[in-house]
Amino acid sequence: MTMAKRDTYTPESLLAVAVGVFNERGYDGTSMEHLSKAAGISKSSIYHHVKGKEELLRLAISRALDGLFAVLDEPAAAGDGRAVERLEHVVRRTVEVLIAELPYVTLLLRVRGNTGTERWAMERRREFDHRVAELLKRAVAEGDLRSDVDVRLATRLLFGMINSIAEWYRPARAGAATVDEVADAVIHTALGGLRTHRS
Repeated sequence: MTMAKRDTYTPESLLAVAVGVFNERGYDGTSMEHLSKAAGISKSSIYHHVKGKEELLRLAISRALDGLFAVLDEPAAAGDGRAVERLEHVVRRTVEVLIAELPYVTLLLRVRGNTGTERWAMERRREFDHRVAELLKRAVAEGDLRSDVDVRLATRLLFGMINSIAEWYRPARAGAATVDEVADAVIHTALGGLRTHRS
């Protein structure tokens, strides 16, 4: 008696496949048929795990956002130390999370607000950026960062630099910089120009 082939996909492994397809084709350009072919399982098997592709998008984006927001709650970021030191920790850990969760953060950075899930994700991203901007403001008030640079502009430039990592960093590439090297370069380049002499 032969046993029917069992669906060996878990929600986690299905999510990884979906994120790869979303990043390759774009979320709007991906159909359930594309996901089914990429996973090698029927559409009904996918529906056994999730309601549809938007739920997969939300799960993927939540994974990226949860990792980023967790950084803000770490003692070195949420403690009572000087804001510039907390900011440096947040920048370093944000780079580390981005690289550790590269496909998921890449997807997060590509959402355009076309669905309820995407609009929710963009609002959460703005909240994250706002909390980092508050650290920048505090560091300026404490005299550790220059006061002649607009905080909103500095925040945008900082995240522009960090987010660009998703477009070019490939850890498997020969000679690729380590995570620490990338984080050090971002901190040195972005925060180095903002620091006052006293810090």
